[in-house]
Amino acid sequence: MNSIAGGGTLLTFPALLGLGIPALTANATSTVALWPGAAGSMLGYPGELRGARAWALRFAMPSLAGGLLGALLLLVTPADRFDALVPWLVVGATTLFLVQRPAMQWVRAHRPHPPSEGAEDGPPDPARRPPPANAIAYQFLVAVYGGYFGAGIGILMLAALGFMGFTNIHRMNGLKNWGGLCINFMAAVTFAFSGLVDWPVALAMAIGAAVGGYGGSRLAQRVRQERVRQAIILIGFGSGIWLFFGRGG
Repeated sequence: MNSIAGGGTLLTFPALLGLGIPALTANATSTVALWPGAAGSMLGYPGELRGARAWALRFAMPSLAGGLLGALLLLVTPADRFDALVPWLVVGATTLFLVQRPAMQWVRAHRPHPPSEGAEDGPPDPARRPPPANAIAYQFLVAVYGGYFGAGIGILMLAALGFMGFTNIHRMNGLKNWGGLCINFMAAVTFAFSGLVDWPVALAMAIGAAVGGYGGSRLAQRVRQERVRQAIILIGFGSGIWLFFGRGG
């Protein structure tokens, strides 16, 4: 699902909570378990970053730094406070996922130069120039949130890239996957040494995540993405309602 439409954390995190795993442990375990899937997705799209090396290199540092800071913030968050935040985080991330498509359509419709990137009569390819300072700052903030919780970071990055003039969805996905890989790497390493991770569960999930990430990236063009999106939204909001009213009740 992450390869096809994003939102995998909206499935794994509530599933771990449903198994009775505490929220902090579930968050850390999910982050560690899904990182091989992110790596698998990158392997499945080897050419996504071609022509955007300057952006990829400059996105790495704020992604790594922000991911580390967000993970450290999670480690110092009291368990009861994180439990109170969890329903809002799940519903908020699901809402971001829900509005992703209309938001991207709005961005494209209000862009002053709609022709495709690199076209002779269109605007210059934004990947040919280094990312501006505000893009680096935004990526850092997204990375902090990603290290803390993670669901919805791909949506936030895609929206920002759209506002900055990108129209090639494959290149946008490449930068998004690269940024997410860096963010989740730092968070996963931090959580791995924190004592929070449920390792038997994480290792079992990691195998599925790695196979699914690579296979999903290969099948992404053949699957009806709308059905996958609808399933993620339904499960995300259903999980949020359960977390608000049913969990522990």
